[in-house]
Amino acid sequence: MAKVGQANAPNLAIKASNGVTYAYRRFGKSDGSTKPLVCFVHYRANLDNWDPALVDALAEQREVILVDNVGVGGSSGKTPDTVAEMAHGAIAFTDALKLARVDLLGFSLGGFVAQEFALMRPHQVRRLVLAGTGPQGGEGMHRYVPEVLEVALREQIDAEGMLTLFFEKSESSRARGREFLGRLRSRQADRDVPVSRDTVNAHLTAISTWGIPNASKLSRLHAIRQPTLVANGDNDIMVPTANSSLLARHIPNAQLRLYPDAGHAFLFQYPEEFAADVNRFLGQ
Repeated sequence: MAKVGQANAPNLAIKASNGVTYAYRRFGKSDGSTKPLVCFVHYRANLDNWDPALVDALAEQREVILVDNVGVGGSSGKTPDTVAEMAHGAIAFTDALKLARVDLLGFSLGGFVAQEFALMRPHQVRRLVLAGTGPQGGEGMHRYVPEVLEVALREQIDAEGMLTLFFEKSESSRARGREFLGRLRSRQADRDVPVSRDTVNAHLTAISTWGIPNASKLSRLHAIRQPTLVANGDNDIMVPTANSSLLARHIPNAQLRLYPDAGHAFLFQYPEEFAADVNRFLGQ
């Protein structure tokens, strides 16, 4: 029997108390020895945007749950345009699955959501992984730099656009990026529903609002008491790497890991290495 992973995990659905039917995938080691790892993805992304090399490696040691939040991809409803509402949607999903205690991994916009989730439901979150993300009111997040904005607003983002947004300009990083793009095509059947323009617009509004500069918002991070792994590439142009340092500095029990010659999608450039770091951290 073939091992179940990102390329062949069934598309599941569950209706929550908020009336939303969530699309999700659930696979990996589910013997109860670890808490489920719930993963929140980036801007204008759905279930298919998770790198199989990363999530399958994570699933070797724990159960992995990928979810489309409200209105995204195969999930019903209207996509919220604030991070707080997105966090409420994520909480409703975990409640529907009756997950009393979880670990969270949030990438980019998903990392904003993971922070809010941990603040709203501190009793429910055991450990937190924040990848390529930043704190509310942080640095350089209110508006993408022109190089990023031009690509991020396109009707369709092609392979070259993905390389621009996610990877360094070095040939070594771009080569890893092309390998990642190839892996995204490994799932041929039962792919997720494409992200709508309404979702793209809602995501942009939420990101810009979260990124309004406001140093006073950093004090909220002191309330995140869970052990937290903060990680990024050493030159993220989407959510500037300085924000990872802010997270690590203001979250009391945080550790910072920066990956060399890497941008926003360091976790897809170094999937095996990052998965090993995450599994080690969550296993502590």
